[in-house]
Order: sequence, then C-alpha cells, then structure tokens
Amino acid sequence: MSEALTEQLDPENDEIDEKILEALEQNNGTQIAELLEGLTSSEALREVLALKAPQRDTLMALLPAGAAAELVEEATPEVAVDLVERLEPSKAALIIDELNSDIQADVIGEMDDEEAEAILAAMDVEDAADVRRLSEYDPDTAGGLMTADAFTFTQNQTVGAVLRSLASDDEDLERYSGQHPYIVDEEERPVGVVSLRNLLTAKRSSLLREIMATPETVDVNADLDELQDLFNDNAFLGFPVVGVDGRLVGVVSRLAVDAAILERAETGNLRLQGIVGDELRSMPTRIRSWRRLTWLSANIVLNIIAASVISAYEQTLAAVIAIAVFLPMVSDMSGCSGNQAVGVTMRELSLGLVRPIDAMRVWLKEVSVGAINGLVLGILIGLVAWIWKGNPWLGLVIGLALAINTMIAVSIGGVVPLLLKRLGQDPAVASGPLLTTITDMAGFFLVLSLATVMMPLLVG
Repeated sequence: MSEALTEQLDPENDEIDEKILEALEQNNGTQIAELLEGLTSSEALREVLALKAPQRDTLMALLPAGAAAELVEEATPEVAVDLVERLEPSKAALIIDELNSDIQADVIGEMDDEEAEAILAAMDVEDAADVRRLSEYDPDTAGGLMTADAFTFTQNQTVGAVLRSLASDDEDLERYSGQHPYIVDEEERPVGVVSLRNLLTAKRSSLLREIMATPETVDVNADLDELQDLFNDNAFLGFPVVGVDGRLVGVVSRLAVDAAILERAETGNLRLQGIVGDELRSMPTRIRSWRRLTWLSANIVLNIIAASVISAYEQTLAAVIAIAVFLPMVSDMSGCSGNQAVGVTMRELSLGLVRPIDAMRVWLKEVSVGAINGLVLGILIGLVAWIWKGNPWLGLVIGLALAINTMIAVSIGGVVPLLLKRLGQDPAVASGPLLTTITDMAGFFLVLSLATVMMPLLVG
C-alpha cells in the first residue's frame, strides 16, 4: 500500500480503514459499499470525510448511486456539495436523483450556478424542474422545507382503486411516509384530505369525496416560526403547501420543521462562539481560517474599547495595585451570568416562547435573578478580597462592583437578543460581542470608579 494512503489510517478503526483504502487502490466500489453498509450513517460519513479530497472524489465516483446518496443525505448541505460537486455531472445526477426532493433542492441550492446547471441538465427533465422550483425558496420557509412528492388523488376515485394502487407499488408507501392522501380538483387545488384509517375502514365502493375532510393548508412562503406554531397547535404529521394560485406544490412534514428548528438552535449556539457557517475540519484550511478571523478581528476592536476604560484610571491602579487582581474576576463572572441569560433567551426565541414585544417582561425576570445572584456572588468575592488583602473596604469595592455588574450583564443578555431580532439583525452573532464589551467596560468602570471615590480608605 502506498505511503500516501497509509497515513490516512484511523487508529480506532484500523481494519475498516485499511480495507477501504485497499478497495480504493483497486477501484472496487462494490467492496467499499459493503464496508460502509456495515457502519451507521454517521460512522460511514466520518470514514469518508477522514480521507483526503482526491480520495473522497474517487470513493464517491466508485460507489453505487444509492450508497453515495446515503452519505449525502447524512451530511449538511455544505458538506454534501463538497461530496458531489467535483464528480462527473452524469454521476452526480444519479446520486441527486436518489435523494428526496427537499434534500435535492438544499444541495443544488448550495452549488455554484454553473455546477448546478450541469447536474440538472443530466437529470430527468421533470425532476430537474422540481429541483429548480424548490431551490428558489428560502430554506427556512414551507417551500424550502417541503417535499414536492404529494400523496394525491381525485374526488371521484374509489377507495378500492386507491388501495389497489398502493398494494401494487410499495415504493409509493415509502415515498409518502407520514402523509395522508390529499384530494385535488382538476386544477390541482387541495379540496380534501383522507386519513389512512378512514381509507382502510370505508367501503371499497365509496368515493373519496364522500369520506374526505376539509384540509388545512400552508402558504409556500410561511416562515419557520409560523410552521412551528402550526405544528404546536395541531397533531398532524404534515400539511399540504399551496402556492399563490392555491395549487398544491408539496407537503411540509413535522419532521422537517423540527430538524430545521434544531439546526437553527445549533447554528445560533455556534455563532455565539464565533463559528459562522457549518464548519467541519474536512473543509479547506483557508476557508476555516477566514471564517474564524472575521470574528476574531472584530473582537480586537471591542477589546481595545474595554481596555480604554482601564487606561483612564491608571493613577487609581498605580495607587491600589491589588485592584488589578480582581478586575478580570469581576468581568468574567459577570460575563458568565450574562451568557446564561443569552442562552435562555436564544432557546426561548428558537422555541417561539418569547418575541421582541416581550422584552420588558424578560428584563424583569432577569433582573430579579441578577439581583439575587449578584448579591450572593458580591458577598463571596468581597469576603475573598477582604481576607486575601486584609482590607474590608477593598472587599466592599469588589463585591459591590460585581453585584451591580451582574445585574447589568443579565439585563443585556436577556434583552439584547430580542432587540436585535426586532431590528432584523442576527441575535446569535451580535449578542455575544455586545455582552462581552459592555460587561467588561461596566465591570472595569465600576471597580475603578468606586476605588477612586474610596481611595483614602483603601490606601490608609
């Protein structure tokens, strides 16, 4: 085996890794598929992403379309694009064709126009048209989350004819899993819905219009918050999605909405930590470095602003050098309290439990917690400062500063995400820097200004 291939081995799965690499050297796609089939979807994707880019390309080209599609389905859209974009358009088209229409749209939508069109040109004309249509919708709307495959029948069909149709094609049942049959008129407008239970218990000679109920539809541009409210208020597994003309264009499932909500929450958490986008270590180093630097560079400016407060009180620091020991403690402990408040607000925002209009209620809730926690933490750190440095007045300065700054921090952490949401800004990206800068500045200012006022007691 070549040295270039051997260095890719994972110590935890040496045997599987070595067999995959041997199969790659032999261009044996069947063997690779069998090896990956013995792993879970996430394990298989991890094995593939551990390879160098040229090896991944070879593996994807060798795999049968169905096996390659399982990897693409497990990956995020950005990673999925990386898996298929360098393949021959004909091979990529076969893989895309194996995916559900909503995932097809996500992957094609992430590609450059030229690459996307090359793959679409190699697909079935009707399927390609569906993908183009779905990829035009915003990802976090009903149109972006729906699947174009809808379980539809006409009003005058009989129950027996529908059941015979299903019995003759098991793939229909699998493709429409979780959907009820929707009844459409001559212009493809949904006019009814039939539960599977009613379909199985009704007389075979009954017409669908006799047993159908009025369907509740969703506009194709409904956003994620609207969809979340709709599914929270109803026990349905899916809703038919209609366009501006009232025609049925697809079905959005509870599973797709729940996954989008979870992804939004996870993305928000990563952004709070300065990770923008779906970063994975299999991505090019240049791209990962650039994404992180955009965040870190902005933090330099924010830290300079916070440091300017210290610079304004150099004489106080020179006179009472012990204060310098406690400055980072006050800012860090307040920042931790503020981050807790940010986390709760972001979670409630993602769950639809709070909205910008609730800012005052959220602030009252947070400031009450901040007052209690600030008092307890202030007393604790005040006692530490008194015992450590032997000056009760220093303990009072540090303890009082921490207590006040904790209330400021939780107020910012609880309310600022809501205000940013109201202004149309991304609260996940902007809340962290604002919280850090303001709590640092406020903490430094409170400690140093209180120390300046009480200088005779501190140096006496």
